[in-house]
This record gives sequence, C-alpha cells and structure tokens, in this order.
Amino acid sequence: MSQPLSDSYRYCTSLARRTGRNFYFTFLTLPRTLFRDMCVLYAFMRITDDLGDRFDVPVEDRRNHLARWRGQLHRALAGEVAEGQVFPALADVVARHRIPSEYLDEVINGVQTDLTPRTFRTFEDLSGYCYQVAGAVGLCCIHIWGFHDDRARQAAIDCGTAFQLTNILRDLAEDVNVGRVYLPEEDLRRFDYGPDELKAGLRDERFREMMRFQVDRAHGYYDRAVGLYDCLSQPGRRVYSAMYHLYGGLLQEISRRNYDVYSGRVRLSTTRKWCIAAGSLLGRRFEGLPRPT
Repeated sequence: MSQPLSDSYRYCTSLARRTGRNFYFTFLTLPRTLFRDMCVLYAFMRITDDLGDRFDVPVEDRRNHLARWRGQLHRALAGEVAEGQVFPALADVVARHRIPSEYLDEVINGVQTDLTPRTFRTFEDLSGYCYQVAGAVGLCCIHIWGFHDDRARQAAIDCGTAFQLTNILRDLAEDVNVGRVYLPEEDLRRFDYGPDELKAGLRDERFREMMRFQVDRAHGYYDRAVGLYDCLSQPGRRVYSAMYHLYGGLLQEISRRNYDVYSGRVRLSTTRKWCIAAGSLLGRRFEGLPRPT
C-alpha cells in the first residue's frame, strides 16, 4: 500500500473514531479490512454533511464547497489526483467493492437540498430525501458487507429510511430552530399542529398523537428492513444487526420518553452501545424491532 493510501485510511479511521458516536461501535463487529472500509465510507459521509451544515458559512459559499467536493470525488474515482485526505482510500474502497458512484452523488444531492430552509408537502416528498441521505448510504454499505440476493437493495433503502426517520424525530427541536421542518405538511394538518407550535416546543396531546403516528411509520420501515439480514454475508449480518438495534433503540427511547425530544438529546448509554455491539458479534438471534405497548 502506498504512503498516501495508507495515510488516507488512517485519517478516515481516526475521524470515525472521533466523531462516529453510534456508527463506530457497530463497525467494531467487522473484520479488520471491512472495519477500515466502513470508516472510509463514514468519513466521506461525515465530511459531506459537515460541508452543508456549517451555519457560520454563507449558503452560497457552502454550495460552492459542495460543488468542489463533488468535483474532487469525480476526479478521484476517475483515477486522478484529488484534494482531500479521504479520497485515496475512498477511491480504493469504491473500486474494490464495486460501489456505483451515483450513490455517492445522491448523498451530495441530499445535503445540497438542506442548504436553505425547507419543508416537505407530503411523505412521498420526504421519502425521496430519505433515499438521498440514507437509502443511498445503505446501498453503499451492502456492497462493502457483501450480499447474495437482489432483494437486499430495496431492503437497504427501507433500512436507510427507517434510520433517517429516527434521526428526524430525535433531532426535531434542533432542526426546526434552523428552519428545517422534516415532518410533512400533510401530517401537521392531519393533527392540527403547526410549524410555529413545533418551534415553540408545544408538547400537548396533538403533538403526542402526531409523534405516535411518526414512530409507527418508522416501525413499518424497520419491519420492511428485517429481510436484509438473510441477504448478507456473515460479517454483514453482524454489523447490520448492531446498526439495526442501535437505531431501533433510539426510536424506542423516543417512545419511552413519551415523545419528549425537547428536554434533552435522545441517546443511548455507552454501556448499552457496547452491549448491542457485543450481542451482534456473539451471534445474537436477529429479531425485528418490538412495537411499543
């Protein structure tokens, strides 16, 4: 391995360790090479997201940064020298695992749409966004993990949607304060609950009923994603089980809090994360996410 390539892998692994929080624990279930490859994928996604979320930088500058980042990606995948410490390793991972480059472009597309305050009229509109920022990531992951059934593709998209819906509910308070309302307008109308009330953090019965509806929808996507497990290689099954139960644990915690996502950030303890990773590594029987009672 050349020095630039080995340096790139070290950089990506270090970034994942420092900032990966939930994901880094799940990567530990993988063999060394796949662990390293997932750190590279994570690093690309992390930097892409950060380029869009630097609120201290004017929107037009962030747009230009993302355009340059996309150009660097395309150059790296074409075998050319590209700026950025992540790209030597990323080009190597994409080539070895035959990851379609359009999945990486979709992630950049999704981050670009977040540059200005936005709303979604329908859930269909939101699901398109979920594909860009999460479903496409799931498709990248299954290429690294290894899969033997084409049904894995749709299940990976469903899983990405489940995870992104969980993120949306967990980050509701933070997002609305920067003008991002991911809950579809049709859902707000359904429960007679407005964006201003969302921003004010009004947690009345209308809010709880709306959140119960959103959690139930997310559960539906977790249910659809169960079949992915059987489509994966053995190492892929371990990391997928860990991711599924970690993100599912966040959704369960939202329900346990009676949908209060304003008083403090919803998170799992480090001990629980280690237990999830250890259970997956030791071959815990994979089961779907239990519904709240």
